Amino acid sequence: MKKSEIVAALADTLDLNRRDAEKAVDVVFDTIADALAAGDKVVISGFGTFEVRTRVARTGRNPRTGDEISVPAQKTPAFKVGKILKDAVNK
Repeated sequence: MKKSEIVAALADTLDLNRRDAEKAVDVVFDTIADALAAGDKVVISGFGTFEVRTRVARTGRNPRTGDEISVPAQKTPAFKVGKILKDAVNK
């Protein structure tokens, strides 16, 4: 499912025009992104939890040359599935 399909479903369900539905979807995604950028967790009951995880620095290899390279530590977004969503997928 693409973002445009989410917008269309929201517009049909709530009887909104597409522009207002797209603004609502954008606000939700932007709010989640802003919270993660601030280091906060976003918990949506039954759906899941968005959080930021830190990957430690490590030594990797260039696959072309085989040379060792240093891979710096970095933060990455992660999602942990909630029970209700997991159960819905596994019906």
